[in-house]
Amino acid sequence: MDVEERSPGSGTDVLIRKVDSHVATLRAGLHGPDLELAERLAGCLRELVVSTAQASAADRARVRVAVHYFVLRRESRGQLLSVRSLAAAQRLVNKAARQLGRPDLMVETRAG
Repeated sequence: MDVEERSPGSGTDVLIRKVDSHVATLRAGLHGPDLELAERLAGCLRELVVSTAQASAADRARVRVAVHYFVLRRESRGQLLSVRSLAAAQRLVNKAARQLGRPDLMVETRAG
């Protein structure tokens, strides 16, 4: 039986493209502190994706879950992304960063 080897970059590239595409979409609808938070979450996710490319399957799965949670469209009455769902994504991304030993990547909410 043939075993197909995946290059570590293939999954990494897909996840980063998902994050980048979602942030590009958010730029059209979010402004100010909400857009800044989304940009910082995206930066954290990109770094987690890259830093776990050679990590265990469990660690890569944590990052994949955080990316998918961030990029899911949560529409509410015509809004692309509610502040509430952005805060939920922030909690999940921060939890993943903490679990992966990367508290330096945690995204704090900045006072306006």
